[in-house]
Amino acid sequence: MDNPPLASASSNTEPWPLDAQAHLQLAQAMRTQGNEFAALAHMIAAQSLAAWHGKHPAYSAQPVCDVATGYFMLDQHPLALRWYQLVLAMEPAPQVAASAYLNLAAIHTRADHPLLARQCREQAYRLQRVFIEQTGTPVRRLLLLCEGAGSSNVPLDTLLGTGLNTRIKYVLDFADDSEDLALPDYDLVFNAIGDPDVSPALHQRLRGFEARCQRPLLNRPEEVERTQRQHLPPRLNGIPGVVMPPCIRLVAAPATKEALRQRLQQSGIAFPVLFRPWASHGGKDMVRCDDLDSLWNAACQAGGSYITAFHDFRSADGYFRKYRMIFIDGEPYPYHLAISSHWMVHYFSADMVGQPEKQAEEMRFLQDPATSLGEPAMWALAAIGRELGLHYAGIDFSVLADGRVLVFEANATMLIHLEREDGPLRDKNRFVTRIVAAFERLLGRYGVPG
Repeated sequence: MDNPPLASASSNTEPWPLDAQAHLQLAQAMRTQGNEFAALAHMIAAQSLAAWHGKHPAYSAQPVCDVATGYFMLDQHPLALRWYQLVLAMEPAPQVAASAYLNLAAIHTRADHPLLARQCREQAYRLQRVFIEQTGTPVRRLLLLCEGAGSSNVPLDTLLGTGLNTRIKYVLDFADDSEDLALPDYDLVFNAIGDPDVSPALHQRLRGFEARCQRPLLNRPEEVERTQRQHLPPRLNGIPGVVMPPCIRLVAAPATKEALRQRLQQSGIAFPVLFRPWASHGGKDMVRCDDLDSLWNAACQAGGSYITAFHDFRSADGYFRKYRMIFIDGEPYPYHLAISSHWMVHYFSADMVGQPEKQAEEMRFLQDPATSLGEPAMWALAAIGRELGLHYAGIDFSVLADGRVLVFEANATMLIHLEREDGPLRDKNRFVTRIVAAFERLLGRYGVPG
């Protein structure tokens, strides 16, 4: 298979030369300019290229890849891209090439080039399916089942940032069944494929892995599948004090506008509605449709999608509030509160940092959610956590004037992250670390120390 393009047509990024002498000259030029880092980078390239051209038995492209990664870690992405291009031109070992492609995917994602990012990820996973990461002093070996082709994985960087786990990432959708039997030793499995809208083939692959697995498996595939948006209202509306608007799942646009109208009517959904494509998170591509014409236009332009009845949750003060809690083995932990003047509530657009009174309300929620939400709401949330049956999940919700919990979504893909220690939101970090500690205790209950 041909290598995918590594740079967009508009990036004007030329690859470094494949000539060792040219890099020696570049090293001298960089040293003259006082740029010792760049000078060293070109000296490394010169040595590696000389070994490559000379077919030296000890040749490796890893040193040049390390240079590229140095620029990548410094957020000098145009330079990193040039160095990764050089690595991939030097016939690297598969592991080195896979590392280069994955970091190129991250660069293209940051530059909003999703097609290039996907091509690079797929190229990486064709070369390598197992990635082992270790820092600190691990006490267990944790196998993480991941998807490579999409973006359905649970964000685990913060949750697994303690250094207590050797992380063995296994890209399941690019591996065949026989590779399941050749994995490195592991004590515990976490299914990090948290989006229920992955392909049916991947669902089948997950079920097959589970049937063969001889270790505890957290976030079982069957429970993840049951978090599809259309399945949750029937499950959660039976819990006292919970409201979740009805939702339908469309595989494709209905044949006619009238068929769409009838489908809504049969499901008890009235306008306005929220329309979103499958596997869409964070409100991406979600639109509010106030009539059949606008909904029909949206449905005709999308593939698989969800249509959900809109429930007005504006508070008496005119603001919309969206809370997030994280479930660790069913127990809810507060993570954040966003307060916005718009119904589509996002923390980054709600001006939480610029308004101290909003931050103060969020802090009250984090410190004492039972007082902020009310005991009935806390009871309902705990019941939701039990109903989901997941070891790790999250819920976005609001609390209505009558105290009922209005559920927006509940699934395994909820993101948590630490704030900058020198930033205005640093006081929230102690609540994030509580979640991380609870997750580690969970792993300790199931995992076998190495």
